[in-house]
Amino acid sequence: MTDMTTTISILSLFGGAMLILFGMKLAGDGLQRAVGARLRNFLLTATDNRLKGVGVGAAITALLQSSSATTVMLVGFVGSGLMGLTQTMGVILGADIGTTVTVQIIAFKVYDYAIGLVGLGALVTFLGRGGRWKDAGQAILGFGFVFFALKILIDTFEPVSQNPFMKDFLLGLSKDPFAGIIISAVLTALFQSSAATLGIALTAAHSGILGIEAAVPIVLGANIGTTVTAIVSSLGATVDAKRVAFAHVLFKVIGVLLVLPFLDFFTTLVGHSSPDAARQVANAHTFFNIGIAVLFLPFTGPFTRLVTALLPQSLAPERFGPKYLDPIVLASPTLALVQATRETLRTADIVQEMLVKSIEVFDNDSVSTLEEIQEMDDDVDILDREVKLFIIKLSKESLSGEQARREQEIMLFSDNLENIGDVIDKNLMELAKKKIKGGLKFSKEGMEEIRALHKKVIENYQMGIAAFTSSDTELARRLITHKQKMTELERDLRQAHISRLYKGHKESIDTSAIHLDVLTNLKRINSYITNAAYPILEREKD
Repeated sequence: MTDMTTTISILSLFGGAMLILFGMKLAGDGLQRAVGARLRNFLLTATDNRLKGVGVGAAITALLQSSSATTVMLVGFVGSGLMGLTQTMGVILGADIGTTVTVQIIAFKVYDYAIGLVGLGALVTFLGRGGRWKDAGQAILGFGFVFFALKILIDTFEPVSQNPFMKDFLLGLSKDPFAGIIISAVLTALFQSSAATLGIALTAAHSGILGIEAAVPIVLGANIGTTVTAIVSSLGATVDAKRVAFAHVLFKVIGVLLVLPFLDFFTTLVGHSSPDAARQVANAHTFFNIGIAVLFLPFTGPFTRLVTALLPQSLAPERFGPKYLDPIVLASPTLALVQATRETLRTADIVQEMLVKSIEVFDNDSVSTLEEIQEMDDDVDILDREVKLFIIKLSKESLSGEQARREQEIMLFSDNLENIGDVIDKNLMELAKKKIKGGLKFSKEGMEEIRALHKKVIENYQMGIAAFTSSDTELARRLITHKQKMTELERDLRQAHISRLYKGHKESIDTSAIHLDVLTNLKRINSYITNAAYPILEREKD
């Protein structure tokens, strides 16, 4: 080969490989937008047993054209608490089977129709203008690019196959399967697509440049390399989410280790499966992943326990943050709103604990409880910020009128919870500090009145949470009615305190400013929680 021919071949190989990656991404993105939301919901509801999980995982991955996409979804669902680790095992095995469908399709000589698919995809994309037709057109266009890239690679590999250096390199791979596995795993990790690596291997085999002895290690390495995407997606996630990615790695690595002692037998089996070299590569991928599923499926329970033991819960406290907000579910607004609601209710639980404990500080002058409440307010601020950022991202999706209203309800409710946390931390606890620092005591009657008002506030708080959760208009009306009663009660208690001042009660005189400010701030808290009622009643008018 001349220098010019070599340069052109290298550029063609690079361009063909990049076009495969671009086509796979284009097809995957189009399919995910077109059917991804429904598939996510289906995934959550159809994994109640192992066999069904395998079927669901295979079907979803075959449609999305990526086992990594399915596994990343699982990482997100487990991290958000929507699925348990055991539920994911069958789905992971099924996803690995589903990804073989892509490679089997590529093994057919569909590249002869590549330009036609590109034209059809472009036409549907232009005519679709928006919505699912445009997404479907993009998916067709992506597949067209993949098949067109395969044609480029086949035309390029034919002259390359005559290069002595390339022949020696591939001969070395067939003699050293570990090198083939490592190289393939690294390439797949970089491409983030086993289908892309195997697509190149298929075209090399079709051109006679890659024998089955060298191709099988490449297949095994691609199966290991494809786990990197799930590992990356689990970084910073919960331990359970990390276990999903770790389980995927173990399935693949253990599978490869089990095949290696029987590599010659496996290679011979694949070689007899078809006279076509490209089909042999596709079959090697299919046989390997079906074998893993058959081998591991009966033992998903023990395997789950093994993964849990190998990746235990960290003894070090995890950094505080949201549990249920995962960007993966943003493509499904209904699911995303459910998760945002769960995170907001988690915030509500923290605020309720702050509210309940606040009376203990006034009762017992507990400095440790006061400091604990201040730390909890920091957590509330974090969750409020994360919920709002999540909602802002969700607003960029196509939402129905009902979904948009719920989005606003969550945003407003989270804001009111943050305000309540601030009132408790920056107002009530500051008043408690003054009381403790001055060595002051409320009168017996005064403390009982504060407890009575505090109890009513907690009752209304719980009613507000229930109204927000269920969007119950009856609860919303009761909440507003109780606000008026609370105003009257606060006024009566204020007057009772002033009466004690006139009578010259020393304790009432010493704590008067603190006492009246406590009553005012409890009434403010009640007002914030009552705000949950108004969006619910506005809905009723629509």
